[in-house]
Amino acid sequence: MPSDANPYGDIFGGWLMGQMDLAAGSVASRHAGGRAVTIACDAMKFHAPVLVGDEVSVYARLVAVGNTSMTIEVEAWRRARHLEDTTKVTQARFVFVATDENRAPRRVAPLPATNS
Repeated sequence: MPSDANPYGDIFGGWLMGQMDLAAGSVASRHAGGRAVTIACDAMKFHAPVLVGDEVSVYARLVAVGNTSMTIEVEAWRRARHLEDTTKVTQARFVFVATDENRAPRRVAPLPATNS
């Protein structure tokens, strides 16, 4: 929406980062079976702008698990309102820590094995 864009019609990177954090948080809390909080975001790279009116899709996947932490790779893609082509606009790596009811770190299950 226009309120989320700069004067040139490009969506703010911070808005997009927020959407990516929400997607990563969903993956983290599902794996942790409860509360998980963002502790880092790194390797964020913008490839192309998102324009007002674009559809944005965000994809997140769990790629590593420590004792209490989870690393989630996230990509955001855009599709112009009246076109079918999609373009990857950004990617980043988010790290979350599972926390208990006192907000102290707690252990999480290991990374699930994948079938190749």
